[in-house]
Amino acid sequence: MKTGIQAILFDKDGTLLDFDATWTPAYRSAALFAAGSDTLADRLLSATGMDPVTGKSAAGSLLAAGNTREIAEAWIDLGCAHRLEQLTLQLDRIFISAMREAVPIAGVPEMLERLEKLGFGLGVASSDSEPSIRAFLEGAGLTARFSFVTGYDTGFGPKPEPGMVLGFAEAIALDPARIAVIGDNTHDLEMARAAGAGMAIGVLTGTSRKQDLEALSDTVLESAADLPDYLAHANR
Repeated sequence: MKTGIQAILFDKDGTLLDFDATWTPAYRSAALFAAGSDTLADRLLSATGMDPVTGKSAAGSLLAAGNTREIAEAWIDLGCAHRLEQLTLQLDRIFISAMREAVPIAGVPEMLERLEKLGFGLGVASSDSEPSIRAFLEGAGLTARFSFVTGYDTGFGPKPEPGMVLGFAEAIALDPARIAVIGDNTHDLEMARAAGAGMAIGVLTGTSRKQDLEALSDTVLESAADLPDYLAHANR
């Protein structure tokens, strides 16, 4: 089939970078700051989707798919003695620090270089903050690959609303039907469908299983590193 895809909007966590390796220590630090004690910190993590013992975050959970403000709201409801704005700000600071040391998934930098050389427009849309996304891209040496970056705080609305995709389409003067959205979470795929994106692609390098993604996706890839070969085949 010929897809007509000319641009790709990437999720960040679990798609461009290793989710658990990056976020398990970051969420532990954030929960301890928010709680002030190990006992409450473990309860915060468990209630919002992370197993405190294994460090694994459940697919579709708040910690796998939510944004900082949503996490802060949930943790306050669970007993944290912080004001919402203060806690959101402090959590974002912890998350930005974690992004500076995050490592891309194997093959991702090479994949992005291939797509850029082929003329695809590239963007990032994450439930993380925009400064945190940019800290990751800078630390990984990927900033120059992307013409568009949006987080939960940029102004296009949160996932799974369509605003991030529509903002990307407007920024690069392209119909959403010419954009593929790729991510590891159902929020990414729901966002793609809501915006009328031309393709919704799931990946298995994050928190979700194939069965979590396949009903909402056009295809599920093992990794975003496989994307150039998939698009080459789809466009024959």
